[in-house]
Formats: sequence, C-alpha cells, structure tokens
Amino acid sequence: MNLPLRMVVGSALALLAACSSNKPASTDAKPGAAGVVDRIAADYVRQALALGEHDPHYVDAYHGDPAVREAVRAARPGLDAIITTARRQIVQLDGMLYDRAPAAERLRHEHLRRQLQALVARAEQVRGRPFSFEAEAHALYDVDVTRPSEDELRARLAPLEALLPPGRGTLADRYNAYLDRFAIAPDKLEAVMRAAIEEARRRTQARIALPAEEHFELALVSGKSWSAYNWYQGEYRSRIEINTDLPVTMTRAIELAVHEGYPGHHVYNVLVERELLRKRGWVEFGVYPLFSPQSLIAEGSADYAVALAFPLAERVAFVRDTLFPLAGFDPQEAERYVTIAEAGRATGAATIEAARRYLDGQANAEATVRFLRQYALASEARARQRLQFFDDYRAYIVNYSLGETLVTQAMAPYADADAATRWRAFETLLSLPRLPSALTR
Repeated sequence: MNLPLRMVVGSALALLAACSSNKPASTDAKPGAAGVVDRIAADYVRQALALGEHDPHYVDAYHGDPAVREAVRAARPGLDAIITTARRQIVQLDGMLYDRAPAAERLRHEHLRRQLQALVARAEQVRGRPFSFEAEAHALYDVDVTRPSEDELRARLAPLEALLPPGRGTLADRYNAYLDRFAIAPDKLEAVMRAAIEEARRRTQARIALPAEEHFELALVSGKSWSAYNWYQGEYRSRIEINTDLPVTMTRAIELAVHEGYPGHHVYNVLVERELLRKRGWVEFGVYPLFSPQSLIAEGSADYAVALAFPLAERVAFVRDTLFPLAGFDPQEAERYVTIAEAGRATGAATIEAARRYLDGQANAEATVRFLRQYALASEARARQRLQFFDDYRAYIVNYSLGETLVTQAMAPYADADAATRWRAFETLLSLPRLPSALTR
C-alpha cells in the first residue's frame, strides 16, 4: 500500500499526527504481525550487511548493534543464500494484511518490502545479472525513467543564452568560462564551506528541532568520482567530505552545504535515526543500503532543500553579503551570478540521458563526454568525472534531478503556504518511511 504524504488524512501535518497517535486503531493485520515484521526487519539488516560484504558500495551507513555486523562477517553467507532469504521475507510480507493497519505501520510494511526487493535486485546484479538502465532504475530506486529528445534538452538550455555575457565558443564554453570566474580559491574553500554550512544549519534549526548533540565534521578530499559525500556515523554525527579535484564555485558551495548538511543528508539521517530507529524501534533503519529506494528520497529531498533553505532572493543576499566578500569576489555581480547558476540546474535530465546511453551501450566514453558537454554544459574535466561516476554507481544518477522532481511534486500542495508550513511538511516527509512511487499519487 503506497500511501502518499497528502492522501492519508489530507495533509502532511495530519499524517504526522495520525502516525504519532497512541490511540488504538482497527487493523486487519494478523495477530502478532508487528512481531513478525520486527523479525523480518532484523533479518533484512543481516542480509543487507551480508550483501555489503560482497559489494563494498552497498552499505552506506550502519549504526546498529556492532555484534550483528561481526556475526555476519564471520558467517559471510553467499549471494544465493542472501537472495533466497530475502525472497522468502518478501513472500511473508506479501501474505500479511495491512489495509486497515495504522498509517505508520502500513508505510513501514511497504517500505520494508520494497527495500527487500531492491536488495534482491542488487544481489542479482552483483552475481552477474545484466540490467538495462531503465530496469535498474526501477528495480533499485522504485522510479520510472522517461527519455527526453535532444530537442527537449536543447529547449531547457534556451534561457541561458540570454543570461550569459557575450563570448566565444559553444554555450557550454561560455557557461563554464563564466562560472570559472567564481571558482573559490583553494586557500579560501574551507572558510567558505564552513560559512555556508553554518548558515544552512542556522536556517534549519529555526524550523526543525534537532538533537542538541547533532554534529558534523568537514574534510577536504581528492581522487573521488563524486563532488561531495556525507558519511553518516550514527549518534547524530556526520562527516561531510568535499572533493577538491575540480574547482568549487560559489553557488555550488551553497548547494553542497544544504545537500550534504542542512536540511539535506545530515538532517535526513538524524531524523530517520531519531524518529524511526530510536523512537519506534524499527531496526531496519539502522542500516542504509545505497542502492535502494531510500536513496531517491535522500538525494531528491536534499536537492529540493536548496530552494527551501535558500529561496532565490535570500540566496542572492547571502552570496552578495557574506560569501562573495569572504571569497574576494565583487558583490555587485552576485545577482547575475546566482541567476545564471540557477538556470544551469536544468541540465539534470541530460545527465541521466547520458548515463542511460552509456550504460546501455548506445554511446562509448568519448561520445558520452561530448553529449555531457553539449547538453549538460559540463566542462571537459567535469564530464570525465561524471563518466567515472557512471562507471562506479551506474543508474544511481537518477536519484538527483529526478528525485528532486518527485519531491517537488509531493511538496506542491504547500508551495503557496507560509514558510513554517512548508518546513513542517518537509520534516514529515523525512521522518516517515517514504517510497518514490508513492510521492505523487
């Protein structure tokens, strides 16, 4: 039962109230069903950890009982055993009646079932089963990918033509030449990133009550195929890494501060740990499998959060008054710079299409780089970094712009509401088990 945020009782706020209620509710769940789900959830954690022993990227975070992980490592079940066990758990969940169970329990049941299905698909992939790009996106991330035409991709770039200063070369050349003017000097990057994260944190804390002990540490790294990463440590702590292989531009600093930190990945993981693992005792949320529907919610909400935390006018003001002076740039250029950078965010569909063609064997590496340069406006260096990301993480790329689109659609009923209501709806979205396929129904 996919229960979208706004259908259960009419709004995100009402759903949160319904899920938090201590009143008894009628249910068709079989006697002892909650205990059965608890046992399946505990076994799901073991299967996820076991798959992580075969696939080093699979377990993004684990903050459950260390003894469970050690026991799994000692046993090291094979892929066949992992797949067989997970399939048996899916059958058990399918046999449980949850149509009239409390809202939160229904969300949990369907989320666990879908996470198990993704686990099976990833285990089969590791074992050697080939997936098309679209089949992989559906199996792992619970999303269907549409194919844009090149005319549609060109149309998305049209607004930039009028915004960019005159210059030589292609649109991508002009766009990157302009952005490069605002690349943060290496000796100022950490200060700029800390200022951006602290402002994002201040804005988030004004709207979401976070644990007093929540904390992040910042590190600058290199040699990665990604731009930044949040390594959640549990106990409300994160390590945020920023990749310095390529220049970090000013608005990118804000995007990364929000996406990896507040109210992006760090806040998402804090709320999941506090609301689902600790308060409800749902042990499945002690493990975060990267290749799962959970990632589309995490990445999509983190990208959506940029506009939530920094509406465009406020973003311009923060860049102009704080970040540009800190980095040594002319504050008078701030408004045009933010406007151009925002228009450039329309390239997500082109990046997904580049990945689809490349991973399905329809384009080789060089053709993919050319496609990324033409339609995603990537520089040569960034296009090659993105190609490495495709090699490492395959269809995971759908979770960003497509995830943001789905989260934006789910939040659409609150688009004209006051800021407090929008933030409350967003907090609810992060605090309950959500599935991508249910976001907009």
